[in-house]
Amino acid sequence: MPGPICSYVRWVDRFTGLVGLIAMYLVFLMIGVLLFDAITRNVIRMPQHWPIEFAQFTLAAYYFAGGSYSLRDGGHVRMDLLYDRLSERGRALLDVITSSCLLFYLGVLLWGSISSLRYSMETGQRLFSMWNPSVVPIKMLMSAAIVLMILQSVSLIFKDWATFRGKSIR
Repeated sequence: MPGPICSYVRWVDRFTGLVGLIAMYLVFLMIGVLLFDAITRNVIRMPQHWPIEFAQFTLAAYYFAGGSYSLRDGGHVRMDLLYDRLSERGRALLDVITSSCLLFYLGVLLWGSISSLRYSMETGQRLFSMWNPSVVPIKMLMSAAIVLMILQSVSLIFKDWATFRGKSIR
C-alpha cells in the first residue's frame, strides 16, 4: 500500500489506542465519584447533587471514547453465521462492505450530533436537575468521538482492502 495510507493507518491506530487507554481510566474516575457519593450520603449524611449525573456523564464519555478502540481491536459484535465460513479474502471484502455502510451511518450520526451541539451552544442547554449542568461538553465529546470512529473506520477499510488484495499495511 502507498506510504501515506500506511502512515494514516498507523497514526489513527495509535491515536485510537491512546484515547482508548484514557477511556479505560474513566471507569476509575466514575468509581471514585460514586464512592464519594455513597460516603457523603450514607456516612456523613450530607448528600451531594452532582455525583450521580457526573457519573452518568463519565459513563457516556467512556463508551463514546471507547467505541473507536473497540472497532480497532475487533471487540464489536459480529454475526458469525456466514463470516467464519469465508476465506480470509472473503472476510476482508465483507468487512470493506460493512465498514462502508458503517461510514454512511457514522456520517449521518455526525451530522445529527453537530446539529444537536449547535442547538445546545446557541440555547445554553442544561439538564433539568438540581445540579443543572450544561450538556455542551458531553455533546462536544460525542461529536469528537464520532469523528474518531469515522477515522478508524477508514483505517479499517484500508487494512481490509489490503488484506483482500493479498498485501498488508505495516
